[in-house]
Amino acid sequence: MSVFRLLMKNAFRHRLRAVLTVGGVGVAILAFGLLRTVIAAWYAGVESAAPDRLISRNKISITFPLPLAQETQIERLTGVTGVTHGTWFGGIYKDPKNFFAQIALAGPESFKFYPEIVVDPAAVEAFGKEPQAAIVGSALATRFGWKVGDVVPLKGAIYPGDWSFVIRGIYTGGKETTDVGTFYFPWNAIEQRLEKEWPDRAGHVGWWIIKIDDPAKAASISQAVDAAFENSSDETITETEAAFQQSFVAMSGTIILSLKVISFLIIGVILLVAANTMAMTARERVSEYAVLKTLGFGGGRIFFLIAGESILLALLGGAVGLLLLWPTVHGVGAMLRQYFPAFPTDPVTFAMGAVAALVVGIAAAIFPYWRAMSLPIARGLRRVD
Repeated sequence: MSVFRLLMKNAFRHRLRAVLTVGGVGVAILAFGLLRTVIAAWYAGVESAAPDRLISRNKISITFPLPLAQETQIERLTGVTGVTHGTWFGGIYKDPKNFFAQIALAGPESFKFYPEIVVDPAAVEAFGKEPQAAIVGSALATRFGWKVGDVVPLKGAIYPGDWSFVIRGIYTGGKETTDVGTFYFPWNAIEQRLEKEWPDRAGHVGWWIIKIDDPAKAASISQAVDAAFENSSDETITETEAAFQQSFVAMSGTIILSLKVISFLIIGVILLVAANTMAMTARERVSEYAVLKTLGFGGGRIFFLIAGESILLALLGGAVGLLLLWPTVHGVGAMLRQYFPAFPTDPVTFAMGAVAALVVGIAAAIFPYWRAMSLPIARGLRRVD
């Protein structure tokens, strides 16, 4: 009889117990992987940030606008190859629950700063000619059933009033972590209305997007931008796009830390489930281990039998959990698309799940092995605990 066949027979000697153990480990690995995916989704914006893009915002808060006049000063700085801007709109589509990002971009040239945004050139051309033209992400279009040519009404919050935009293009992502849930429209749509209704608010933007020639110079260029407006009424904080995204992630630091702790607590639960199964198995096989020791089986062989059975059950459970993880991530990602525009299936998460199952299988075998080896042969043959 082969060793693997022996392990299979031992592992499934009590089929119901084995199936429940495999199922318990599978569910735990699935939960572990799903939590780690949620954490990865929180950091997706950081991971997708380009190293040659800087973001400059108001030093007080991103909610405070910056004067348009700063653009020419930034463009003159050494190492800067391009400057554009974005502004948060914050409108409501039909119901406040329908939250999604709405950003007013300087114009069609802004899309050159984001090569990961894949969109029809004709849509970008329309974006530059029509103040009410909008380009929306594919996930957002799917969510609301939008198509090119549809009119989208928005109720302004930061910029009061009724607004409407016509979808001229639907963009997709050049990579998995690209945010495909944003609503873009020309900044002129806001500016033209502000000049008529609120002239004191005109001529201001939300933040600067700065393209640089060398990512290695990011720190020095950032310092130069901030120094240009130091001691002015509109001081700035300039940082890499990754650091800018990280600042938003930091706002949810407690939640992320809790998810990380819970994900590793789940590993502890898996260990308890597997250890309980192996402890029950070892107690039932006291006499068998005693016979093996009588026949001259050393500690290494006995550990191989005990650990092999434990690892086999843990890996089977891990395989079940990881097989279910892929469709579960896609299903949950579709439901959470409004909160996590990018919900990546990270290969590292699958690797962590597999390693976790292996570690649990080995750890769960330690106590049963110690018990089997420490019990005298005579007591084991008498089935006395």
